[in-house]
Amino acid sequence: MNKQLELFLTFAKIGGFTFGGGYAMIPLIQREVAENKKWITDKDLLDVIAIAESTPGPIAINAATFIGNRVAGVTGAVCATLGVVMPSFLVIVAISYAFEAFKHLKAVEYAFWGIRAGVTALILKALWTMFKQCKKDWLSLCLMALAFAAVVFLKINAIFVILACAAIGIVSFQIRRVRK
Repeated sequence: MNKQLELFLTFAKIGGFTFGGGYAMIPLIQREVAENKKWITDKDLLDVIAIAESTPGPIAINAATFIGNRVAGVTGAVCATLGVVMPSFLVIVAISYAFEAFKHLKAVEYAFWGIRAGVTALILKALWTMFKQCKKDWLSLCLMALAFAAVVFLKINAIFVILACAAIGIVSFQIRRVRK
């Protein structure tokens, strides 16, 4: 099987069997592309997620595009992106026709309640995986806490928080480099 088709099918599987959006896809992306396919390492995936999160657009689509590009160039990026998007697009089109007719049913309401609980668990798993792989020192731990507080409690736009964290990381790197 050629790489483009393999990328499309891998990301179609990820996109087709993940509920809850991009963050819920991260554990599946990690398992498929880092563990099973070995296209990238876990450390590389952490970098891809950081870049995908800080660029415009949905994180899963950005991650698929970056990984596809790394594996098979521009055509790989296109195939991975189409693969991750296509299942959701088809499901949304189908659901949009049926949802209005069934949204009042208690079973549907409880199904969405259960899905939200499962998605929360997937997001927490992704958070835990990323946390374990991050470099941890006093600065990074303080930065994590401050970034969380800025977004959650102070309602500062995440883009500004990401840019500020990147700037602090660059300054920290420069200071550490000078000290060596």
